[in-house]
Amino acid sequence: MSVMADIAASYRGPVPVLRRRIAGEQESRALAILMAGCVLLFIAQWPRLSRQAFETGAEVQMLIGGSLMALVFMLPLILYVLAGLSHAIARVFGGKATPYAARMALFWALLASAPVFLLNGLMEGFIGPSLQTSLTSALALVVFLWFWLAGLFAVERGTS
Repeated sequence: MSVMADIAASYRGPVPVLRRRIAGEQESRALAILMAGCVLLFIAQWPRLSRQAFETGAEVQMLIGGSLMALVFMLPLILYVLAGLSHAIARVFGGKATPYAARMALFWALLASAPVFLLNGLMEGFIGPSLQTSLTSALALVVFLWFWLAGLFAVERGTS
């Protein structure tokens, strides 16, 4: 299946999609999924950064540059560490997954939840701080955690 079809299918059930994505165990595929997710998170920040630059008079290029550094260069490193930690903790409790499967659970969750993060970015850019924006932020976090934890539990239990 295509990536877009798999993202849509993840909203119906993230575990079967993750099972398909783990097959083949190629680290280059995991890195590509991670980088695509990070780039989409970076793009999701543009409306908010544009609004912030307009309201404060700051240079939008500086804000976007800082976001680029944080989300495209630093976040992948942090997520690799987080995936390793989550896998190590799961191993203590009897987890059976490979490190690759644990990484893919996190990386796929990031990419699959990107549409909700894009919506959240639009809300922050066009509406600004509000109840609706807070609810959208919470929804994005819940979707990400749902995809990640469902996938991580499935691979660590050995059901993937």
